[in-house]
Amino acid sequence: MILPIVAYGSPILKKEAEEIEQNHEGLAQLIENMFETMYEASGVGLAAPQINQSIRVFIVDASPFAEVEEGEEPDPMAAGLDGFKKVFINPIIEEESGEEWAFAEGCLSIPKIREEVMRKPKIKISYYDQDWNYLEEEYEGYAARIIQHEYDHVDGILFTDHLSPLKKRMLKKKLINISKGEVDAPYRMKFPQIKKGNR
Repeated sequence: MILPIVAYGSPILKKEAEEIEQNHEGLAQLIENMFETMYEASGVGLAAPQINQSIRVFIVDASPFAEVEEGEEPDPMAAGLDGFKKVFINPIIEEESGEEWAFAEGCLSIPKIREEVMRKPKIKISYYDQDWNYLEEEYEGYAARIIQHEYDHVDGILFTDHLSPLKKRMLKKKLINISKGEVDAPYRMKFPQIKKGNR
């Protein structure tokens, strides 16, 4: 089932999400719905708070980053992303390392805005997968960045929180408009300042 994605300004996006237990009710269905919702919105990651669930779960499918147009060279930052589809439950980023690099990030909760965000290129993360196997893994490049972006969501942090005060001021009106539903998103959204008629 495709769920509405909550928009910028929704209190749940600024709240630290809760860890869950293995027997969390409806988790398998929720994960299935999250993938359906993410694909419908052409996203590469989605966190549970974005579909109005304040739990520490996020999904990623970075396969689009591995696609190479004819005549183009493969991007080394996208190495190993073909078929990179994962579920992260109760994740903990144990370590971030390397020299920070900039990349223009976007977010399904903040449509039509992309801004450069600085992040470290390598991470070590521990988490449970969909079958409740405990894993510790290391990622780098785009994989690390997508995971860091979604991990921020379960900590109540948006990519706009990483921007400079000047950049935030420049985006303020656009962000307010998004919270009011004054944005043409190509997928269903739930806007905090609209009580009825959310798409």
